[in-house]
Amino acid sequence: MPLYSYRCDNCGVQFEQRQHFVDAPLVRCPECGEDSLRKLYQPVGIVFKGSGFYATDHRSPSGQGAAKKAEQAEKAEKAEKAGSSATAEPANSKAEPAHSKSEPAPSKSEPDSSS
Repeated sequence: MPLYSYRCDNCGVQFEQRQHFVDAPLVRCPECGEDSLRKLYQPVGIVFKGSGFYATDHRSPSGQGAAKKAEQAEKAEKAEKAGSSATAEPANSKAEPAHSKSEPAPSKSEPDSSS
């Protein structure tokens, strides 16, 4: 049976009560007798042990198919964005050379075979 916490708005007393799920919440304070009880909702201490509880953990093979498809779709979308940004440059902007005259590249001299 779950353990529920209650607090009286009138006198401020706080207590815990074991109740079934189907039981109606308490309304009458056992200390002052007024109908001013409120159920308190508190965080539950849950500890998940073992693997498979986080997105970075490895899941069973049945759950990996959807994750791989999503990952492949994400990679394809990133590649598409990268490809579209490279082709998004205007056609009329031509890169001009840094020097107006291009100098010929120095040629390698062949070793003398006369030795």
